[in-house]
Amino acid sequence: MKQIVVIGCGRFGSSLAITLEKLGNEVMVIDKDEEKINSISNKVTHAIIADIRLEGTMQELGVSNFDICIISTSSDYETSIIATVEAKKVGIAKIISKAKDDTQAMVLKRVGADRVVVPEKDMGVRLANNISNSNIIDSINLSDEYSLVEIAPIPDWIGKSILEADIRKKHSVNIVAIKNTNSALEINISSNYKIKKSDILLVAGKNETISKLVANEV
Repeated sequence: MKQIVVIGCGRFGSSLAITLEKLGNEVMVIDKDEEKINSISNKVTHAIIADIRLEGTMQELGVSNFDICIISTSSDYETSIIATVEAKKVGIAKIISKAKDDTQAMVLKRVGADRVVVPEKDMGVRLANNISNSNIIDSINLSDEYSLVEIAPIPDWIGKSILEADIRKKHSVNIVAIKNTNSALEINISSNYKIKKSDILLVAGKNETISKLVANEV
């Protein structure tokens, strides 16, 4: 479980925060809009009405020990810059800022963002999966319930054939393709294929099932 603060409660910030919470993280959401905070308060760990532009606000809210700060206020250029600077000032380990264009992205990197994203509407869910699960290499959100993800093999699978590992029955996911060390993508996979440590597996399944799988909970 990670402690994550999300600043800004628009479409991106809301979908990101809710998904991170569902994936088992402790999520704090901050926005100056009371209506937005009220709409998400029962879906995250903490929802706070505050204006992050006021000096010392982030320090007062006690977010300095959070693992990640995600700033999703790209439509408000000034707020996104101030929030990034303040997050850096209080010592949050990783800062991810959302930008609406390359110019804003460049500025945010210069003032302290460790990573800048310029997302489309549905990128929140994808980013949430990548943040929450370090074993996930990449992911595509197929729907609210299902995803297609690239993962490293689970240790128990290495050296076993797909049939021996019994992945579909034990874990309720399907291996769609396998990328080998030469980056060649194998789609027609035999059940006798032996999984190697260097393989990258393209797996489809329910978001909840995949999260448990990469966390070695199943």
